[in-house]
Amino acid sequence: MNAVQLQQSVRDYAESIGIDKIGFTTAAPFRELKNRLKRQQELGYQSGFEEKDLDKRTEPALLLDQAESIIAIAVAYPSKMADSPRGKKGERRGIFCRASWGTDYHTVLREKLRLLEEFILEHAPEAKVRSMVDTGELADRAVAERAGIGWSAKNCSIITPEFGSYVYLGEMITNIPFAPDVPMEDECGDCTLCLDVCPTGALIQGGQLNAQRCIAFLTQSKKPIPEEFRAEFGNRIYGCDTCQTVCPKNKGKHNLHQQAFQADPELAKPLLQPVLRLSNREFKEKFGHVSGSWRGKNPIQRNAIIALAHFKEESAVPELISMLENDPRPVIRGTIAWALGRIGLDEGYVAIKEALSKEEDPEVRAELEKAADTYILKK
Repeated sequence: MNAVQLQQSVRDYAESIGIDKIGFTTAAPFRELKNRLKRQQELGYQSGFEEKDLDKRTEPALLLDQAESIIAIAVAYPSKMADSPRGKKGERRGIFCRASWGTDYHTVLREKLRLLEEFILEHAPEAKVRSMVDTGELADRAVAERAGIGWSAKNCSIITPEFGSYVYLGEMITNIPFAPDVPMEDECGDCTLCLDVCPTGALIQGGQLNAQRCIAFLTQSKKPIPEEFRAEFGNRIYGCDTCQTVCPKNKGKHNLHQQAFQADPELAKPLLQPVLRLSNREFKEKFGHVSGSWRGKNPIQRNAIIALAHFKEESAVPELISMLENDPRPVIRGTIAWALGRIGLDEGYVAIKEALSKEEDPEVRAELEKAADTYILKK
């Protein structure tokens, strides 16, 4: 089997194992990307989750000896949830972003790439391969763009004509010199909807994101959420889909065909107050198979507290007061102080004043003092 035949066989096999799109590109350095990443670092716009070595992020040859090509894959995920539950007073719900519905996409795509590796090695035993999904060194979006999967949009997503931007990306570096596909034309045009509606102004300009302001990244942080962003969280407890849901290119793209990513409504939109009570073990048992669990329960519980404040959910106040008095985590206590101030019940003020008489953590004390002042200003 020659290289042309192998390439077509790889395309056919990819389709047979549920890969929605596949593209090929060279393993040449991503020089323009390297300049952009340097600028992002200089501006302090990175999330902190990225590979810090820019050479590894942009030079595939450093990751695989004799690298010649990169195979890019895309697997679509749904934008709609069947039987989406509605929250109500006393039973408020949070929401995980669409990229955390169903089985963790890292698990699903890694398995598809493993099968693809086996297929290639079966037909080309001398081949070298190295695959990665999301947490690898390469920039998934840059690879997918150059391989013709879709165009790199103003909302910093890859948009495909078939599935919109609701696609997971992965790639495989190989020493096989596959023929490269042609990149797609950018079809965003003059549209700036994603920039206009970003809740925190994280999209600085088309294709440039300040991750330090992005709700999707902030929900994953383990630190206290800066106060200027808390009111913008709404009921989001993991991720943010706003820049995707407003995109005209996503209109009508429901992508319901991948069974692994179908949402369990009670997990994708969980009741908020029960989330606060989960132990580490219970959290892992309930949410451990979804991608939004990767940072553990602490950020999710902090975000649930912010969501309860968003709803001004008075029924949560007794539980929040109990946590303020007993929870060992400063980030949680500080967030509760802010939340009680937002909800505004008198018993919250009493609890805050009581907590101030005992609290030793300076950051939590500062939150308590601001919350107490919030009550005074309301009176």
